Amino acid sequence: MASATTLKLIPLAAIAILISLILIQSSTPAISSIDIRTAYEVLEDYNFPVGLLPKGITVYDLNITTGKFSVYFNDTCSYSLKSSYHLKYLPTIKGYISNGKLSSLEGVYTKLFLVWKEIVEIVRDGDDLVFSLGVLSSVFPIDYFEESPQCGCGFQCGGGQVRKLRSNPFYEGS
Repeated sequence: MASATTLKLIPLAAIAILISLILIQSSTPAISSIDIRTAYEVLEDYNFPVGLLPKGITVYDLNITTGKFSVYFNDTCSYSLKSSYHLKYLPTIKGYISNGKLSSLEGVYTKLFLVWKEIVEIVRDGDDLVFSLGVLSSVFPIDYFEESPQCGCGFQCGGGQVRKLRSNPFYEGS
């Protein structure tokens, strides 16, 4: 039979373990979409325009210490800009974010000729964004990304204006 002292120690031990778990969890430097900031606002915090991400984000995670992030959509999202520039976002995109730089990107693609190629890095250079496919890169004015496109129709939804781009800029390379 357990003594009264032993019975009192068991609940105290359980409470101590619970408090320890709460403290460990609260010390993790992470932001998620449960927090107040949207993924679009976080982009702006890191000196990027909101239009780098299409509408429809369901949730995101960000470790503010390492910059590692994940963004989630319900499904694959793709759209075209002036039918010459095609983008595709997988249901999960990942990478690292720092001020003016998105690196080690996974899940964001552009169509080059007839093949989808992964965009691996986006760097802000003044009023331009440099998109890198590894060996190829292209520069776009930042104002192309002032607003978020919609999956399926880009900026053409509901009679909106189509962004005017030259032919697929990745064909030209740099």
